[in-house]
Amino acid sequence: MSMKPVPIPTPETQTFWDKAREHELWLPKCVDSGQVFFPPRAFSPFTGGAVAWEKASGKAKLASFVIVHRPSPGYEAEAPYVIALAELAEGPRMMTNLPGAPVDPAALTIGAPLIVSFEARGDIVIPQFRLEDEA
Repeated sequence: MSMKPVPIPTPETQTFWDKAREHELWLPKCVDSGQVFFPPRAFSPFTGGAVAWEKASGKAKLASFVIVHRPSPGYEAEAPYVIALAELAEGPRMMTNLPGAPVDPAALTIGAPLIVSFEARGDIVIPQFRLEDEA
């Protein structure tokens, strides 16, 4: 059994986690402006208005990364590993593990294409990204 942390869904994030369980990435968007945002919240960060949900493409590009050599609890067996900032095709950025990525900074290119993948942790499924070439 994995000792990795597991998020606790809130009313604002429940749709995100429900769709992730179906291996789909859904993002909240402002009903008034049509702008997509992340993380989920009850009201639009752009207008304070209503929020709707839409299925994301699952595509992103590598915006930034760090290679972790001193792991967080639950990740000891995976060190070293890459944590990345994925810039989603829809606009927002999302922090993610980058499983399967080389742990050599020279092998990681900013702007590299990423694709969503999913990791089950009990009842929660975590969306994360992989290098598109390794997906």
